Amino acid sequence: MKKLLLFLSIILAFSCARQMNSNTESTKTVITPIVGDDVEEHGCKASAGYTWSVLRNECVRIFEIGIRLDHYEQVDKAATTAAFVVFETNNGNKAELFLDTEKKPIILVRKNEGQPWVKDDWQLIPWKGYVLKKANEIKYTGK
Repeated sequence: MKKLLLFLSIILAFSCARQMNSNTESTKTVITPIVGDDVEEHGCKASAGYTWSVLRNECVRIFEIGIRLDHYEQVDKAATTAAFVVFETNNGNKAELFLDTEKKPIILVRKNEGQPWVKDDWQLIPWKGYVLKKANEIKYTGK
């Protein structure tokens, strides 16, 4: 009988200790921010290089699918800022312009093939690659 009582007390002690450990572990749980958890309103992760494209209606990496346009009067050829152009996939009559100086992209439209894409005072001209003008002044060029 003493052995049975001793055995039951040991089981009871272990089961109580087990419950206490599980309670203390849940209070010690700390939530740490996840690196790269910067999802914007469309679900694009900027830290992974993704930007929302209105023309493509998806998250894209503009430096992979876009055409790079460098500053025309760039003194330092190793500069890291640039503009990018992403074209509409079906007929190419619309171009989405991502500028380093603007927060939102600019949608340019052309009427016919061979003509420039235009919006307000911006013009994207297909000549020896691409030339981007604002108010008839060359701002960016690229191939």
